[in-house]
Amino acid sequence: MATTMITTLDRSSRAATRGLSDISIRNLFIVPTVLFLIVFNIFPLIYSLGYSFTDFRASTNAPANFVGLQNYRDLLNDPYVWSNFAITAKYVIISVAGQLLVGFGVAMLLNRDIPLKGLITTLLLLPMMLSMAVVGLFWKLLYDPSWGVINYALGLGNFEWLADPKMALYAVALTDIWMWSPFVMLLSLAGLSAVPKHLYEAAAIDRAGPFYTFFRITLPLVAPILMIAVIFRTMEAFKTFDLAYILTSQPTAELISIRLYKMAFQEWQTGRSCAMAYIVLIMVLAITNIYVKYLNKVKER
Repeated sequence: MATTMITTLDRSSRAATRGLSDISIRNLFIVPTVLFLIVFNIFPLIYSLGYSFTDFRASTNAPANFVGLQNYRDLLNDPYVWSNFAITAKYVIISVAGQLLVGFGVAMLLNRDIPLKGLITTLLLLPMMLSMAVVGLFWKLLYDPSWGVINYALGLGNFEWLADPKMALYAVALTDIWMWSPFVMLLSLAGLSAVPKHLYEAAAIDRAGPFYTFFRITLPLVAPILMIAVIFRTMEAFKTFDLAYILTSQPTAELISIRLYKMAFQEWQTGRSCAMAYIVLIMVLAITNIYVKYLNKVKER
C-alpha cells in the first residue's frame, strides 16, 4: 500500500490557524540552534584566533599588541612544548589501543546467547556514564599507596603509582581505558550484530577454523565500525585534561591540554595559549583526516 509524504500543514492544525507556513515552522526550530552555535562556538573560535596573533594577557589591563606569527614560532621552537606533545602522543597510543583491544574483546564475548546478557551489557556501560572528575577521584583512591585496592590485589606493598615518574602516565591511561572501553564495546556489538549469519554458516560447512573465520569474516566486516571508534577516541584522548589533572602532577604525565591550561590560567599568556590551542586543533584535524581517508579505503574493500 503506497504512502504519501505530508509536505504541507493540515489546515485544521493549530499552527495553520495561527498563519504559520511550513518554512516558518522549519525556521522556528533551526534559527535558535544556528544562533546558539554562532554565539557559543563560532564567535569564540574566531575571537581566540585573533588573540593568537597578539601578546594579550588577561591578567593585565595592557592593550593587546599585534605580534604576527611570533607566538606560533616561539611555541614550535620550544622543546618543552614538543615534550608535552610527545607525552600526549604516547598517552593517545596507549589509551586508544587499550580501549580497542578491551572493548572489542568484551564485545566478542557478549556476541552470543548468554544468560542476563542485557543486564551485563548495561552494567559494563556504567563507567562511561560517570563524570571524569568522579572517575579521577575514584581511581586516585584505588591507586593510594597506603590502603589502595590495586596495590593490595597485586601485592605491591606501598608502591606509588601516581608519584612514580615512570608509571604516572600509564596509570592515567589505564584509568581512561577502564572508562571508555565500554564505548568501543558498544560500537563493536552493533557491528558484530550486523554481520550476516549465513557467512558463518557457510564457513562452518567449509570447516573453516575460528582464526580463519575471525580474520576473513568478522574483522573485515567490523573494521569500519572499529575505525569510527578509533577516530572518536583519538580526538577525545588528545583533549584529555580533567582525568590527568586530578590523578597526578608528575611532569612525565603532563599532557598538552594541561600545559595549555597552565599557560592560559596560571602564567596568563593568553595570546600564546590561543596559538597553542590552534596548533593542537590543526594536529587533531590532520590526524582525523588521515583516519577518515583510511576509513573510506576500508569501506571500498
